[in-house]
Amino acid sequence: MLAVPKDPPQTFLALMLSTLRKAFVGIGLASAAINVLALTGSFFMLQVYDRVIPSHSLPTLSGLVIIVLTLFLFQGVLELLRSMLLVRVGMSLDERLNRKVFSSLLFLPTKKRTSDDGLQSVRDLEQIRSFLSGSGSTALFDLPWVPFYLFLCFLFHVWIGFTALCGALLLVGITVLAEMLSRRPALEAARSSAVRLGFAQAARRNWEAAVAMGFAGRLTERWAAMNDDYLRHQMRAGTVVGALTIAARIARMMLQSGVLAVGAILVIRQEATGGIIIASSILVTRALAPVELAIGQWKGFIAARQGWSRLAALLDAAPPQRQPFALPPPSRELGVENISVTPPGSRDLILRNVSFKIPAGTVLGVVGPSASGKSSLARAIAGLWPVAVGTVRLDRAALSQWDSDELGRHIGYLPQDVDLFDGSIAENISRFAVDMCTEPVIAAARAAGVYDMIVKFPDGFDTRIGEGGSRLSAGQRQRIALARALYDDPFMVVLDEPNSNLDAEGEAALTVALEGVRDRGGIAIVVAHRPSALAAADTVMIVAGGRIQAFGPKKDILGPSPKQLGTAHFAAAGGETRG
Repeated sequence: MLAVPKDPPQTFLALMLSTLRKAFVGIGLASAAINVLALTGSFFMLQVYDRVIPSHSLPTLSGLVIIVLTLFLFQGVLELLRSMLLVRVGMSLDERLNRKVFSSLLFLPTKKRTSDDGLQSVRDLEQIRSFLSGSGSTALFDLPWVPFYLFLCFLFHVWIGFTALCGALLLVGITVLAEMLSRRPALEAARSSAVRLGFAQAARRNWEAAVAMGFAGRLTERWAAMNDDYLRHQMRAGTVVGALTIAARIARMMLQSGVLAVGAILVIRQEATGGIIIASSILVTRALAPVELAIGQWKGFIAARQGWSRLAALLDAAPPQRQPFALPPPSRELGVENISVTPPGSRDLILRNVSFKIPAGTVLGVVGPSASGKSSLARAIAGLWPVAVGTVRLDRAALSQWDSDELGRHIGYLPQDVDLFDGSIAENISRFAVDMCTEPVIAAARAAGVYDMIVKFPDGFDTRIGEGGSRLSAGQRQRIALARALYDDPFMVVLDEPNSNLDAEGEAALTVALEGVRDRGGIAIVVAHRPSALAAADTVMIVAGGRIQAFGPKKDILGPSPKQLGTAHFAAAGGETRG
């Protein structure tokens, strides 16, 4: 398995490309043969004007036609093979990177906050694959042959070569100008596109509130403003590239006519033949065609290059792929040692110097005012947010010593905002296990108290729930997510506001589920505002201002009655209220 190098950030992608070196060598050799065969038309015209017409020899013409048709057919086959090979290269690069890109996409929120919809890396990979598979990449392979064509022009005559060289320098200047003028508009267009797509996704997620409270029109106007900004940058970039493409085409046409004029002067002065005029005109056109094509594809080239840079930075920031030493399943305790936690991409501390230890068979209730750091603590314990200082340990082993997938088998997590995946109920409960067995799925459903609810659906556990669980109510989604957290009896279960959408029946099932975790020797941590969620808790922690204000047995912290919870945890509030 490949490790991700730290320096330089482009190394990982360069390593990926190096594995395709043989394919690129093959494309280069095919390009060499194609560019040599591209001389066929020029030399055919040269022979026709200088040999066939003066000699009036039809056999010579017939022989030339047969040779030319054969060479053109061979060139066509090589171009088809090169095109197919470039498509294969793009697909191969995608196949080698798509899993790592998707994995990095999942782990990116643990490193930093993103302002876009989070899918930019997927679009970047698609852009790179499309560019490699398109005509833009063929232009890059043909560009090194421009000097070869210019050299042949000089062999025809020094003035023809000089004219072609001036034209080539002019087109190169236009290419440099395209790079300078289109880079910033293209970058701004990409940023505007990410912002507007992120806004569109947010509007789609919150459409009910927008329609019900009558601000859908204002959201539409804001979208229109974002879209106008995107179109403005897009139009600017497109105008620059379009204008320079037209300028390159006009310059090439003028150059072609200029070569004909120079050739005519040389023929008049008896320094060249009529065949050289036609052949040199065709040769110059072929010589400058890759430059013109590169200018026309410059917009795609810039987009692919920007995507390459973003993708390189993303893959460099991804956790290195490694195989940690396999640890036995945790079974004894959870230890939190003096941790301080910051949100990904921020330096503001939400939790400060938090320490506690709980043994197996404990249900810990975490309470406190809003923005006190309760959810941040849950994310840190579950390994979602890296701690800035301190360590979280399971059976004295730091979470960093575990492989993330292996650690996930021993953790059940229910986030505050429940979002399921498009698929069946069984697939969601089993965490999309490849070798899904019915027994653990049914056991998790029974533990969460949702078995009877699920079997009442027409398709039972095979019921498709739609994107985000859209076919279920909020309470149903939360209860199925609880079953997912309990799947396969994880040692530690972390629940963040697990009863926010539950009715009395759901809360009773939650209490039974927490008691089940305790009875089988696991650890359950419940972040809650409502006292009913703490019915099964035997230990309580009060968090306020990013610090532990109280920790101990529930009867000592909350008193004999759970109704004292509201007064207790708000009385403990104080200090900063972030997180």
